[in-house]
This record gives sequence, structure tokens and C-alpha cells, in this order.
Amino acid sequence: MPTSLVDADSLLAIDVGSVTTRAFMFDVVDGRYRFLAAGSAATTANAPFSDVGEGIREALENLQVITGKVLVGGDERLIIPSTLDGSGVDMVAATISAGPPLKVVLVGLLEDVSLESARHLASTTYVRVVETLSLNDRKKTETRIDSILRLRPDLVLMTGGTDGGASQSVLKLLEAVGLANYWLPQENRFEVLYAGNQQLEDEVRATFGRLGPLHIAPNVQPELGVERLEGAKVQLADIFRIIRSRQLTGVRELDNWSGGGLLPTATSFGRVIRFLSQVYDSAKGVLGVDIGASATTLAAGFAGQLVQAVYPHLGLGHGATGILHQATVSEIKRWLHVDLAEDDIRHYIYNKALYPNGVPETHEDLAIEQVMARMAMRLALRGSSPNFPPQNLRYGPEFLPHFEPIVATGSVLTRAPNLGQTVLMLLDGLQPTGVTTLVLDQNHISPALGVTAAVNPLLAAQILESNTFQNLGTIISPIGDAKPGTPVLRVRMSIEGGSETTVDVKQGSIEVLKFPQGQEAQLSLTPLQRYDIGMGGPGRGGRLRVRGGALGVIIDARGRPITMPGDPVRRRELIAKWRWVLGC
Repeated sequence: MPTSLVDADSLLAIDVGSVTTRAFMFDVVDGRYRFLAAGSAATTANAPFSDVGEGIREALENLQVITGKVLVGGDERLIIPSTLDGSGVDMVAATISAGPPLKVVLVGLLEDVSLESARHLASTTYVRVVETLSLNDRKKTETRIDSILRLRPDLVLMTGGTDGGASQSVLKLLEAVGLANYWLPQENRFEVLYAGNQQLEDEVRATFGRLGPLHIAPNVQPELGVERLEGAKVQLADIFRIIRSRQLTGVRELDNWSGGGLLPTATSFGRVIRFLSQVYDSAKGVLGVDIGASATTLAAGFAGQLVQAVYPHLGLGHGATGILHQATVSEIKRWLHVDLAEDDIRHYIYNKALYPNGVPETHEDLAIEQVMARMAMRLALRGSSPNFPPQNLRYGPEFLPHFEPIVATGSVLTRAPNLGQTVLMLLDGLQPTGVTTLVLDQNHISPALGVTAAVNPLLAAQILESNTFQNLGTIISPIGDAKPGTPVLRVRMSIEGGSETTVDVKQGSIEVLKFPQGQEAQLSLTPLQRYDIGMGGPGRGGRLRVRGGALGVIIDARGRPITMPGDPVRRRELIAKWRWVLGC
């Protein structure tokens, strides 16, 4: 665990993504921590450098130019701790998502019990499950050994048995894992994470610890039907750090800078969302979405309880083709406002997977990439929503629960030509319900705050309280059943010291009420046709005070789920109208 930051002033946070490496500087200004600047560079994990350190050094050089602060000495080493002349930094925090997903074999007693918990655990970081082994498959030990040796996994994740429960069956399954590792050369042995019956810990260590790297985590299912992943997630993050340090040159040095505190980017992002869920309205959750090149991460916090999943096959870089495996090209085409052939869409997606550093060159390319972001969010939600607490699924599993706020990040969102396009991607991809606030992490600092919070919660809290994140606007999404064009919500907005506006919002439309950013306004909401806006039930309205975001107040009355006309011309006209309303 890194040294405490309580007495330190400056902090350097580094995030090594699959495409971009970023360096962030935080320091104390007027007695409070502030985000000062960020430097970025292309990640250099692949040829010709094959060393993430090159990208890190270039990002640090850019940060030095922006801040005027010397961070790297004449020996090309990071200056840590800071010196009396102000050079260097007091502490480093680091996260990483670069590199291929870890190849993981899951081993558990029963397919729908312990193996299901193993899947939930594995989904919290960047992995690809290549095999599952259980008592249900009835394979012989030698067959299991052959399977593991053939796949050469980075990690075998073993679960099974409640505490004090099954023992011999667990040991028999683990026997195949231990023997497979024994037959491999020392330098090629995989990591083993055991998160099963804790009463077997001593026997597991004595029998299998000498056969390869072994990690013991708290049981993910200590009682039948009770799933507890937090302890095992800590161990999994540590294993990820160990494996990445072996796989990628430069990671070990970065880990040393951070005092052994390097975390997967997704793990750190989830920590921020969980923290926010303890701060905001406990009746709602907090949703975070990070659309990256290597993966899409979805994190939902409910009063401190985190539901998180990482989808490496839904990234907008190397993982772009994964979207085609779960959604047809015709489904993607339905969200386009331009008329493109299906082959053109398919070619762009495959080219993006081959060249993840590429940026859209044409208006059509940009349209495809933004639709890919929508599909990534929809598919990620489809995978995650079954794990949301049942009490929060007010309208059913196919609807997004009430969240406040929704925090989003990712280059496809932050680099959109205008914020109207960013908002429309989020509205189409997430389809929020009730009343919420869309917040954009335009500097990609959420993971930095997550890894920092463990060692300096004051810094993380003060940055989150600042205006570093951008308020895109208040979203109101009425739910009900009425014909298109029917008025479903009456909104009266009173701006302090200013005008009063009343609008009747019709089913199928998007309306925007603009007022100065940062200024407060009073909203009076009256649902019509017994529509539900999340204020107590169908037909129930009320008042609320909102602060002006970049786009003001957006009423999305397109229904949930959003349905599109079958006629392609009519569909493109409708999308073009929504874009015009949002200033796209």
C-alpha cells in the first residue's frame, strides 16, 4: 500500500490507456486541492517501442510544458519526492488499461452457483474467459489438465464451497489446476486465485502453493445465495498488476513510482462511482460509464454497494468488432442520420479495430463511431442490469433505474465536435428515466481520483466538489404510453430574477430549456396522461430546483425504450430533428 498522502501537497496521476497515456497534476491552491493540468501522448505498449515508459515520458514532457514545473531530472528519472526548489512531486498514483485482456480459466463446483460468482468477479476487470471447469462437466482430471495446458491462461480463478461446506470436491478440482501448473516451466506458470471455502485455506496453501503462484481471497459465496466480491476484487486487482508488470515493459517502473499501488483503470473508476453513491441521494443510484478504446466499463453504485462490469469486447479500438458479434449492422444503421451501405459501416468498424489510434476523417466516419458508442452502452447495460438491486428496477429490468447523477467519460464523448452530440449519445445509449443530471468527466480524471482516494480521500473529495467535472444539463424522461404528438408533460421554469417559461412537451419529442450555466432555476413539473417522472408515481409531479448546465434542461419524451420508425427516410429525418434541437 502506498505511503499516506495526508502530509503531501502535490500528486501526479498517470493513466496508461490502450491508445492514450495521460498524466495529471494535482496540487494545493489556497488551502484546497486543485486539478492543475493534464499532459497526454500516444500509448507505446506496441511496436515500434513496446515500452509503455516511452509514452509516459512524453506525457510528462507535455505536462511540464503546460505547468512550467520540472518533473523529470537530467537523468530522465521522475523527481520524487519534490525538492526545495519546487521540482518533482510528492506522490504518484497510477492506473492502467493497456494490454490484451487477461486469459482466464474459471473453476467452480456448480455452473449456476459458484461459477456464476466467478464470472461476476472476473467481469470486474479486463479479462477474457477462455474456459470454465466444474463438476457439471464431468471431465476427467487428465482432460482438465490438458485443457489448461493447451490454453495457457494468465490466471485460473477458483471458487466453490460455502465456508465449512464442500471440501473434497473443491480439492479434486484444484488438483487439476495444480498439476497443470507443475508441468509448465517456472517462468510460464499462471497465477491462481482461490476464493472458495475458507476452511480449506491451510490445506490449499500446503498442497498447491508449491506448484505455482497462489493467492487466497475471501470466499465469494460464504453462504449459499450470498455473494461477496469485494475482498476477492482487491486480490484480482493485485494479480492484474503483477501480470501486467510481466507482460509490458515499463509497467514495473510505473508501479514502483506509485509504491506498488498500480490499479486497473476500471477498478479505480468503480471506486469513484461507489464513493459518489454514498454522497448523493441514497434512494437513487449513481451510474458511471467509461467508453474506452480497450473496453466499455459500466459501474453502478447503490448506497455504497457497487455493481460493476468491464466489457473488453465493446471497446471502440481493438474491441470494436465485438459490437458486431452482439449487434447486427442493420441495428447499427438504424441509429445513423446519414444513409450508408452496410458494407461501409462494417469496413469502418474493422478498420477501427486494426488501427485504434485512428480518428474519424469524414462526417460519415464520425456518425458511425458515435453510433458504436451508443451500441456499446446499450449492450453493456443489457449485460449489467440483471445484477442491479431488484428494488431499484422500478419499471422492470429493460429500463434504466433512477440515477443521480450519471457520470460519463471516454474520448468519443469528450472529443465530440459539440456537447449536443455528447448528450444525444448518452440519451440514446443509456436512455435514463425520471430526473437526473448528466455529468461529463472531460479530462478523464475519474480513475485518477479512484486510485488516489485510497491514500488521500481529502484530495479526491475536494476535486469532486470542484467544477472539474462538467454539468451537461438536467434530464427529465417521462415514462408512459401515449400516441406520438400527445402532450405528456407541462414544464414551467422560473429563472431567479428573470423570465418564466411554460412548455407542453409532446410524446416522441426532445425539448431544451436553456438558461445561463451555473444559474439556478425553479421547475414545476406536471405530468399529463398519467406519465411517470419519478416523483412518486404515475401522474405525480412537483417542484425542483436545478442549476444550469451546458445545455440547460433537456426533456426527453421519446419513450422507453426508444422506438424508431421502420421507414429509413422517416427515421433519418427524425434523428436529424433530434440533432437540430440539441444543436448538433
